Amino acid sequence: MSLSIRNQLPGTVIAVSGGPAMATVRIRLDSGDEVTSAVTADAVTELGIFPGGAVSALMKASEVALATARVEGLSIRNQLPGTVTSVTPGAAMATVRLRLDGGQDLTAVITKDALDELGFAAGSTAVALVKATEISLSTA
Repeated sequence: MSLSIRNQLPGTVIAVSGGPAMATVRIRLDSGDEVTSAVTADAVTELGIFPGGAVSALMKASEVALATARVEGLSIRNQLPGTVTSVTPGAAMATVRLRLDGGQDLTAVITKDALDELGFAAGSTAVALVKATEISLSTA
């Protein structure tokens, strides 16, 4: 299946914590980074998600926020450090591509104002922030 979601990061499930309606799935990406996804308990069953299984973490570029450094005191647990590889500014929005420290590529779309304020350019250090509820999973 082809998807318009730019960020499709393969990895291995390292833990599943299920509840009656929702579950959290901890994934070690092929880069070595770890992320947590919050999905429905039905999705875990229907997709056959289990520790040791292969999945891809899917994140829309518009759901990836960027910071200049790790952020403390924040409920967002998925913080992926990397280096900006390119910036494509537009009139209102900008596309920022970064290479995660582990080697995988990630794309974020942020406002032009945020780009100007934070000063991201090729070579800048950045941390991608993604809420667990914004990471979908694929097993195919």
